[in-house]
Amino acid sequence: MDNRTEVREFLVSRRAKITPERAGLPAGTNRRVPGLRRTEVAALAGVSIEYYSKLERGALAGVSAGVLDAIARALQL
Repeated sequence: MDNRTEVREFLVSRRAKITPERAGLPAGTNRRVPGLRRTEVAALAGVSIEYYSKLERGALAGVSAGVLDAIARALQL
């Protein structure tokens, strides 16, 4: 397993474990999968959905420590 796969699996699994309520967001309806949506993690971390999606695909080159910290906070790590 390469780093990209490991990063993807880690971020997706962490995102699935956090309910919107636990993250301070409204529960909403029509959730197809458990946990937070990518858009919600991106908003909580203060990054664009496109940027977060790239990170979730394992594209970590050039990511700042500040962004990693923000994502860690959003995912309650």
